[in-house]
Formats: sequence, structure tokens, C-alpha cells
Amino acid sequence: MAVEFKDYYAILGVPEDATEEDIKKAFRKLARQYHPDVATDKKVAEEKFKEINEAYEVLSDPQKRKRYDALRVHGRAGEPFTPPPWEPSSWTRPDGRAHFEFHFGGTGFSDFFERYFGGGHFRGFDSWIEEELEADAGGRPFSGRGADIEGDLLVTLDEVFHGSVRTISVQRVNPLTGQTQTDTFKVRIPPGVREGQMIRVPGKGAESKGGGAPGDLYLRVRFAAHPEFRVRGADLYYELALAPWEAVLGCTVNIPVPDGPVTIRVPPGTSSGRQLRVQGKGLPQAGDTRGDLYAVVTIAVPEPHELTLQERNLWEQLRKIARFQPRSR
Repeated sequence: MAVEFKDYYAILGVPEDATEEDIKKAFRKLARQYHPDVATDKKVAEEKFKEINEAYEVLSDPQKRKRYDALRVHGRAGEPFTPPPWEPSSWTRPDGRAHFEFHFGGTGFSDFFERYFGGGHFRGFDSWIEEELEADAGGRPFSGRGADIEGDLLVTLDEVFHGSVRTISVQRVNPLTGQTQTDTFKVRIPPGVREGQMIRVPGKGAESKGGGAPGDLYLRVRFAAHPEFRVRGADLYYELALAPWEAVLGCTVNIPVPDGPVTIRVPPGTSSGRQLRVQGKGLPQAGDTRGDLYAVVTIAVPEPHELTLQERNLWEQLRKIARFQPRSR
């Protein structure tokens, strides 16, 4: 079954030969614009934010980008995409016949991503398929439980802090008949959920061929990239841009952490690259503990065209009277 092709370069508004830095800048600009916390139309922004995240997930990873570029030769944005002969379109049996496909809804990822870049697959696939083949061949009907299946779940930092309840759907497609069966249900995302954690949904996997219990669905948590924060374990990293005078004289800055702003004091004489640590203001963890917040300092310098004549004169005056010699230290 064909899925809609996604043009990730067009989504981020970058050319095919864009550098890693170009891709990062484009993502941050769009993510700030469409982040649900700041957009007026929350529903439209949420969908756009997911689309931007998906594109960044693929293009920021060199291996995924290489794989995507190979697929892109065969697809056009918005059109049904049938993979080339060397790319399997669904899970296949040892005899070459296709099994049913399944598609997820509400996970934050498109069918195109799930098919070619996600973790969607059967658990225990080999043993399950052997038993089904035995039944197909006229042997003892397979009456065990259905196979477990896996998929990816895009989780925002806001959901990590506060938790949420997501409406998820699983659509099973029989490739031989084209018949579909859709199951919709609620999934609870607990506060403090971790990157890579598996959320188990009992009984929402593949159905048993012989009337046994259905398998389970496992959703692998993937953190949505954030325009302002990076995540390492339970710690948050924030790029804190300072004006030269703020770094020299010190200042007080508010950092917009998802569960409320954190005030941080920048001591005088702070240099670029310094990490200012705030204990207990990172991501929530088990046992009512939290990771730490790190503000990583960068010194931002105004462009020449951003200076007024008065400002330029003051910088010139400072250059004449300053005793500081950075290259003699």
C-alpha cells in the first residue's frame, strides 16, 4: 500500500545541498514560529511542529539523510509513493508473500516516516511467521497469542514535564484484499517519560490467527527536537546568548523552562562556553527527583549594520581606553 511521499527539504525550506548548520538554523527558526506554546492557532501549529520535527529527525542524521536521498529520487511531495524494487513495501514472509501492513495515527509521525525511518515492526517475527506458515500449509492451526508490534511516539518536552493522554489509532491493512481495520484507543504518557522508553499497550498488537489473545503494542518514545533545549538523560541544556556587556558586568536572566521560568544569575566576567548549572530544574525523574539545567553561554556580537552612530562611537571609545588584551593572556 502506497504512502504519501514527504519532501523534507521543502518542509524545512532548505536546498538539497544544505549543510548541517543550515538545516539546524532552518529548524530552529520554524520551530520557534510554530511551537504550540507561542502560536495563536494551536491546532495548526501542533501539526506543523510535528511535520518540522519529522523532517529534522531525518535530515539532521547523516545515515537517515543518505537513505532519504536515495528514496527521494523515486518520489514527489504529496503524491502516493511506491518504493523501488530494492525497497520492501511491507513485512514479507519467507515465501515472498506480503503480510498485512499497519499504520499509526496520533503518534506524531507520518506513515512515510514510520515505513522508512521508524521502529515499526513485529516483535518475535520469525517464530510467529513459522507458526502461521505451518497453519497455512494445512498443519495444526496456530492458536497462540498474536504478535507484538512496535511503533514510534513523538513526545514533546511539555509532555515530559506534565504528562498527557494521547489518542492513538492502529490501522491494519491486508495487502491481498485491501481491507482495513482500525482500532482507536487512549494512551497515557506519564510525566518523566524517558527517551527510548517503551510504553506498552496490552492487547493492541496483531490478532491471533487461531483465536488466541492478541499481541501487545509497544510505543517507543522519541523526544521532539526543541528549538531552545537539548536533552541529555534527565538534564536540560540551554544556549544562553549574552551581550558583551552582560558577560563583563554580569546580569540576571530568565530561562523559559516548560514548567515555568527559571531565574539564573550570570556572574561578572563570564566567558563563552561556560556552563551555569541550576540543580533540580531539568526533566522529572522517578522518585520525585529532577535532572539539572545547564545554561551554556555564548557571547553574541551585533552586526555592523545593527549599530547606531552613537553606539559605534562608544565602541570606538572603549577600544581606545580598554586595557584588556585577550591575545596576550
